[in-house]
Amino acid sequence: MENPSILLVEDDPNDEELILRTLRTRGLQDKVFVAHNGREALDYLFGSERPPRLILLDLKLPKMGGLEVLQALRVDNRTRLTPVVVFTSSVEQTDVTTSYDLGANSYVRKPVDYKEFAEALKQVIDYWLGLNMPSPKRQDRH
Repeated sequence: MENPSILLVEDDPNDEELILRTLRTRGLQDKVFVAHNGREALDYLFGSERPPRLILLDLKLPKMGGLEVLQALRVDNRTRLTPVVVFTSSVEQTDVTTSYDLGANSYVRKPVDYKEFAEALKQVIDYWLGLNMPSPKRQDRH
C-alpha cells in the first residue's frame, strides 16, 4: 500500500472530523494517517519507510506538544524536508514565531466557522499537494 500523502496530528475529535470531511471532498480520505498525540506522530514518522507529502500539525497535543514534534522533525534527516503546516487554533504570537523558528513551512489559524475552516484547509491542500514542488532531496532520501 502507498504511504499516506498527509499525516494529520490532531487530538480534538471535532476538528479531526471537520478535517477528514473536508479531505473527503477532495478525494483524499484514503491518503490520511491520523495521529492523536505528538508521540504517536513521531512513532509513525520514524517507523515509516517514507514520510508523507504533508504534515498538518496542531500545537496543543497530549504526551508531546506540536512544537516538540516540529523540533524533532527538523533535526532528523528523514523528515527535515517534509512540509509541515501548523494548523492550530492558537493565535499567540510566541507560537507563530517559535513555529517558524523551528522550521514550520506555514502557520494557519483554524477558523471557527466551518465554511471558513473548510476553505482554509482546501487552500492548504491545493497548494502543498497540488502546486508546490517537493524538494528532489526529499524524494531521493531512501
